[in-house]
Amino acid sequence: MTAPTDPPNPPHPTHPHAHPQPPYSAPDTPRDLVGVGIGPCNLSLAALAHPLAELDAVFYDQAPAFAWHPGLLLDGSRIQVPFLADLVTLADPTSPWSFLNYLRTRERLYPFYFAEHFHIQRAEYDAYCRWAAEHLPGLHFRHQVDAVRWNPEREVFEVDFTQLDTDGEAEALGRTYTRNVVLGIGTEPHVPDPLRPLAEAPGVPVVHAGDYLTHRDTLLAADHITVVGSGQSGAEVFLDLLRARPAGHERLHWIGRTHAFAPMEYSKLGLEHFTPDYTRYFHRLAEPVRDRLVHAQWQLHKAVDAGTLAAIHDELYRRTLHGGWPDAVLTPGVHVRTAGRIAGTRIELHLEHLQQNTRTRLTTDAVVLATGHRERPLDRILAGLDPHLRRDQARRPRIDDHYRLDLDPRITDTGCHIYVQNAERHTHGVGAPDLGLAAWRSATLLNTLTGKDNYPLPARTAFTTFGLEHGHEHRQPQIPPARQYRTLTPLRDGT
Repeated sequence: MTAPTDPPNPPHPTHPHAHPQPPYSAPDTPRDLVGVGIGPCNLSLAALAHPLAELDAVFYDQAPAFAWHPGLLLDGSRIQVPFLADLVTLADPTSPWSFLNYLRTRERLYPFYFAEHFHIQRAEYDAYCRWAAEHLPGLHFRHQVDAVRWNPEREVFEVDFTQLDTDGEAEALGRTYTRNVVLGIGTEPHVPDPLRPLAEAPGVPVVHAGDYLTHRDTLLAADHITVVGSGQSGAEVFLDLLRARPAGHERLHWIGRTHAFAPMEYSKLGLEHFTPDYTRYFHRLAEPVRDRLVHAQWQLHKAVDAGTLAAIHDELYRRTLHGGWPDAVLTPGVHVRTAGRIAGTRIELHLEHLQQNTRTRLTTDAVVLATGHRERPLDRILAGLDPHLRRDQARRPRIDDHYRLDLDPRITDTGCHIYVQNAERHTHGVGAPDLGLAAWRSATLLNTLTGKDNYPLPARTAFTTFGLEHGHEHRQPQIPPARQYRTLTPLRDGT
């Protein structure tokens, strides 16, 4: 597949929303694809769909512009996947929407080359995605999708949306018809029930880590700060607070439910759990087995980068060089049972140690909830399709191996489908939210939707064979057949 080296007709860089949008389809003309949400997953889909000229696709998001966890773009924090896990490269390295082409358009290829960073900073990944979002056509921000319904007379989906003004208020209502919908509505901050009343109360310094940078100055002004959550975001927030507090007066607590502040599984064979091979294997397992595995594999995706743990230890050690210990307490294996306010302004956490079966109270002045994100429920947006939706024993949507919701055959027999992105951990495993699988999933979706091999995908991606091969005692090594790529036109002499 041919691909230009630059996004076609980019807008002036000082006008991020000035790119020309294609005209809306006539109300009665169904689109091929409507994407709901413009996070990294659907942005990957939009980038890979862009060269497919025959595909009429549009994407809606209620946000005013692309933003990727802005509250956690701490200085120096890095994404936990290599830069090759961009929007497109692992499906199409020749795409103009690659991270390397982004660097080229910014005249930063040589600095990146000499920097030798395989894992880039979060802020740089965010800037790269914003660059793609500002140049790709067919992306409509400030468009809130309200409902998706099936129209049996026309045999298409109806997508109702509200266009928002600059203040986020409703400006106009709209509807479009489409044969396919891709739900990429992402995740939302998770606040544990015992802490929800405090987090929702105005003026109480209990904030989710997703909003950390917005409230950082207020948090640093507090006399004592507690970080709840033993994953990567908790470690990064704790380290940032530790570095900003004076030696001997840190006044910090870090607690989490896991039995240890554990390092992320990052061995090469361990990382093969984030391959298409493992995804296919996981999808074929029985539902109870899948549920057990998702919980047991927490160290694959909920633990802490070893480099961050080392940086925390180094900072704590540095503060012991002149005698004494830093005023910082790090306690894993702790559960927050209840929480409340005392003395008007202070916060009291009732803690339980899960191994000792002991309880205590911790009084603090501010709390950062590094308690992660959860998949946004699909029920609200799919309420109109509930009678047509097949569910598993836990009432979750059933999703096939091509990322399609299991709908009534009276819908799917027409060739219309609803796809999901990063909403399928219960059916596809821990790799569902992983950036390294985004391009492969988008390519799989586009190949399935169009019925064409637009993006040839590898048959094998891991050295590990995750299950027993039926009918074969050993998996025989295979050499993939050579693929035919477009022939380059040789240059003539003197040109």
